[in-house]
Amino acid sequence: MTALWGMGMRDWQPFLGLPLWVWLFVIPTLLALACLTAPSRMERALRPLQALLDRLYLWSGVLAAICMVTILLLIVAQMVARWSSLTFPGSTEYAGYAMAATSFFALAHALTRGAHIRVSIFLNTGHHFGLWLDAVAMWIAAITATYFARFAIKTNIMSEMLNDRTQGQDFTPEWLISALKMFVTAPSQWGKLWAETGGDWVYTPVWLPQLPMSIGTLLLALALWDYLCRLLITRRASITSEAVE
Repeated sequence: MTALWGMGMRDWQPFLGLPLWVWLFVIPTLLALACLTAPSRMERALRPLQALLDRLYLWSGVLAAICMVTILLLIVAQMVARWSSLTFPGSTEYAGYAMAATSFFALAHALTRGAHIRVSIFLNTGHHFGLWLDAVAMWIAAITATYFARFAIKTNIMSEMLNDRTQGQDFTPEWLISALKMFVTAPSQWGKLWAETGGDWVYTPVWLPQLPMSIGTLLLALALWDYLCRLLITRRASITSEAVE
């Protein structure tokens, strides 16, 4: 197990003087321990950040809903195209991308609403025992989600480096690709980026439909660390299921 962990950490490059795994795993764990030892102080310090994160989770749910409506519109467009004897190239791929985006954008929002499946049989055995069991389970989930988020982002980077393109019939306008690349390009390079941008439609780069996966897993990891800190501060679970009558 130790050997496998070491092999997995070899490509975790330093960031601001520390290995990346320290920033992703050790520092959040220390923050959670600080919430355990000094709950009142950490509650005051984290309250503005938690309010911002709550809005972020809500907007991720809104994006998931928009993507779900997009699936419906694509299905309707396919039906209209079929009735009109027209072709709608790439419609199946677009619907698949929207379905994946719906799933990943909804992860963090669904967690905050208690919509994820949680086996709570042991949590109901007693408040004290259930509290610590819930904290340990959430800590393990946060580490796992952080690990997946890191490699989801790495997958995005590798797809862009390899210039991997979709094998389907879907196309994307070049201006949209350039607009998204601006977020990871230095402002001094924006002129060159747009000078090389044409008005054609090109095969969709794979990193584009992979973006919701990276964003969704990142938000899920943030939500798990966030609610772990809330649990250790308040000593009660902040994730409650919404009852439907």
